[in-house]
Amino acid sequence: MSEVIYNRGNDTDPTTLDHHKTSTIAEANLMRELYEGLVVYNAKAEVVPGVAESWEVSDDGLKYTFKLRENAKWSNGDPVKASDFVFSFQRIQDPAVAAPYANMHYAIANAESVNKGEKKPEEMGVKAVDDRTLEITLGAPTPYFLELLTHQTGLPVHQASVEKFGNDFTKPGNMVTNGAYMLESFTPNDKIVMKKNPHFHDAANVKIDVVNFIPFEDRSACLRRFEAGEVMSCSDIPAEQMDYMREKLGEQVHIAPYLGSYYLPVKVKKEKLADPRVRHAISMAIDRDFLAKEIWRETMLPGYSIVPPGISNYNDPVFLEYKDMDILDREDKAKELLKEAGVEEGELSIELRYNTSENHKNTMTAIADMLKNIGIKTTLFEMEGTGYFDYMKQDGDFDITRAGWIGDYSDPQNFLFLFESDNLGFNYPRWENAEYDALMEKAETTIDLAERSKLLSQAEAIFLKEVPAIPILYYSSRALVSTKLKGWEDNIQDVHGTRYLSIEG
Repeated sequence: MSEVIYNRGNDTDPTTLDHHKTSTIAEANLMRELYEGLVVYNAKAEVVPGVAESWEVSDDGLKYTFKLRENAKWSNGDPVKASDFVFSFQRIQDPAVAAPYANMHYAIANAESVNKGEKKPEEMGVKAVDDRTLEITLGAPTPYFLELLTHQTGLPVHQASVEKFGNDFTKPGNMVTNGAYMLESFTPNDKIVMKKNPHFHDAANVKIDVVNFIPFEDRSACLRRFEAGEVMSCSDIPAEQMDYMREKLGEQVHIAPYLGSYYLPVKVKKEKLADPRVRHAISMAIDRDFLAKEIWRETMLPGYSIVPPGISNYNDPVFLEYKDMDILDREDKAKELLKEAGVEEGELSIELRYNTSENHKNTMTAIADMLKNIGIKTTLFEMEGTGYFDYMKQDGDFDITRAGWIGDYSDPQNFLFLFESDNLGFNYPRWENAEYDALMEKAETTIDLAERSKLLSQAEAIFLKEVPAIPILYYSSRALVSTKLKGWEDNIQDVHGTRYLSIEG
């Protein structure tokens, strides 16, 4: 039988194949193929067993005991042992490695102190009880800890190879991996070739023999190769050619909710914006459907909450109450609210500030027109990208500005923590609410996920009642996927491991 080969478009080439030094999504896409962590994302981005076949969590939420599967092997046939994970967790915190994402595992007891050179690697809360039992102790309960382990920073490295080859352990021929695929070759600006790992514990269910990752910084180039049948998927698409692609490629264009929110922080301490009714009036007048469809060509989705839909550990999502109201009715209601707040028509004037980008400029220009409909005057102010976020972090003198957040892990806390009173780095509105802070603090130590979900949705309900930042859009993942490629499931993490895919015809 001939080999099944999958030509797969990726955003760009990796700067490294040492996953402890990676930081981009393009790199994470590659690492997911080569390595398998204790837990993994399945095709729907649900957390399922990886190298660990099962685990137990202590009642206080501090100790995780993982049982490793007996048939987990490295690509050279070595068994995957608990000590491999101990070595890897210690390595990523080694100051000499300088891992950009080391803080991802600060939840592990003493990890931060090791990373700062204050403690020895052995003092970290990771321990091999025996070859198949790994114990991880946390510094404080972290209900989303399993989610964190799906990140590329949670993947193991083959200790003997790292010790033998040093930084060259990532080279083809030297690299020993434990995922569904092994590295065959890497030609920069051309392709990375991976072959099926015969020692992978689930190799019998891996249908694709060879996957060629091809880098496309020019999204249009991937589209052309896709149309020519030379690649079967593109990890991103050119938004400006959206209408053409929808017409020509139909259901092969995949747009799905992604783990990100686009919102407008409001300087709540300013007298003219201090009344939540004024902030709601502004929010109501914004036609999110128009922004998503006309400005962003349907590469963004209308947003009515700060936590994006479909996120993990959130059973009780909440939204702005006028989410399903017609825009004309909302404009009428907005005018009423302004009147109640003592704002006469035409007397409120606000500045809309944004960072340089055609899309942001068009978004704010459209919002300015929408606010005119309820008698609010606006001026637009553009700032260069480099100083923009520093300006907001340093409590700059803005009225309304633009911000976005892509979650590092699928948990509502990763969005709601932005607006805690003491989070001066990200709480751009400088909003303070003691009840919100108290709920967030309580959620931090609540181990029961259902109970924690309720606390977080109560916190978001307070946020949406006060709207110190106005949610307007959710980010979306965008891809081209051939109809011959089966098993591709759109999901909020935009993860699509080749091990779950197959090719028909």
